Amino acid sequence: MTNDVPIVENELQAYVDGRLPEARRVAVDAYLAQHPEARERVTLELRQRASLRGQLEGKFAEPVPPRLWIANIQAARRATMMRRLRAVAAGVLIFAVGAGAGWLAADHGPVASVSVPPATTGVAQNATAAYRTFVVEVAHPVEVASTQEGHLLQWLSRRLGKALVAPDLAPFGYKLMGGRLLPGNGSGAAQLMYDDASGKRLTLYVRAAEGSETAFRFQREGDAATFAWIDRGFGFAVTAPVAREELMPIAEAVYRSFGSVSSSK
Repeated sequence: MTNDVPIVENELQAYVDGRLPEARRVAVDAYLAQHPEARERVTLELRQRASLRGQLEGKFAEPVPPRLWIANIQAARRATMMRRLRAVAAGVLIFAVGAGAGWLAADHGPVASVSVPPATTGVAQNATAAYRTFVVEVAHPVEVASTQEGHLLQWLSRRLGKALVAPDLAPFGYKLMGGRLLPGNGSGAAQLMYDDASGKRLTLYVRAAEGSETAFRFQREGDAATFAWIDRGFGFAVTAPVAREELMPIAEAVYRSFGSVSSSK
């Protein structure tokens, strides 16, 4: 029995994410028992979700590697700066001896080494900056509203060179507000904005990105929490003012949304 209330796709996704109220979960169980095709698809998604969570949980538990400790980074930069200063001094001395005149070069500023961060770090930082810029907007939080969702997604897909979807986040209480085009990494980037009944906003950021870091990377700046990852040449980031535990299943749902689009091609 399903209490005579039809089971809809959103509820099946919420069932997979473990977010259904007990009464509806029982109803979905009954529905799946009577519909083998739906049961097979839901079982597969549950298995994939468990596998993905198992792969990612280890990443969150890993300690920060010594090469990323602040003290070690600062020490490496000091060592690099000293090597460069010694090289400059040696060059000045050689020139002075060869020219037969002594002179001191002024204003030789130290040049600090620049460590190249993981690609997901850049995606997360850009996403956070875009979030902070537009989430506070009242009159113009988006460039194209959700009432023109078809046009919005077609336009952004063409500019990004990737089929863009607006993931259904209704099971988490968020609805699409709209989106906008942003500059990003020498090409276009897209930002989709969602909000919930209380007015809390969430953004999805997508841009081209090099690398193949399919594992999620978590970042928090102030109240803004971000999960970022790279897949098939594109960087994705989900940002919201929530706890990591609340944002994680949303990021997983977004990951699945884009994965299903790619696999359907």
